[in-house]
Amino acid sequence: MFRVGIGHDTHRLGPGGPLKLGGIDVPHTAHAIGHSDADVLLHAITDALLGASSLGDIGELFPDTAAENKGRDSAEMLSLAYEKVKAAGYKINNLDCIVFAQKPKLSPYKQIICQRVASILGIETNQVGLKAKTGESVDAVGHEQAIQSQCVVLLLKN
Repeated sequence: MFRVGIGHDTHRLGPGGPLKLGGIDVPHTAHAIGHSDADVLLHAITDALLGASSLGDIGELFPDTAAENKGRDSAEMLSLAYEKVKAAGYKINNLDCIVFAQKPKLSPYKQIICQRVASILGIETNQVGLKAKTGESVDAVGHEQAIQSQCVVLLLKN
């Protein structure tokens, strides 16, 4: 049995880097603003996994009103969410992710990000796809006011 999930996240950008993305620090002049460490990619992956397995969403599991989630490492949140997915009887077949950011250029970091995501989830690097898109100087992403990410996941029933 297959299950498909989609995740999306958006965060405002503020001055001063680095930018936390996919569990690594990407050198940049801005950082994402959020209650946790604001890693948009890991948040989108978390939501995709939870949605595919009908386990809610990241805000339900890790509410921004809870003090223990202030500054929390998104890799920890992703790992805990995936434990719930596995307990529900599913495993990851693959992830396909997109990061929308005008800057920085992510090509030099894509492989290491995929490796880090795979490491967090205990899967192979070739199960993680990552694309980077600019905002083409349009809307909040294009004007470097925000960063966004989307993820689609295919789960397999154990």
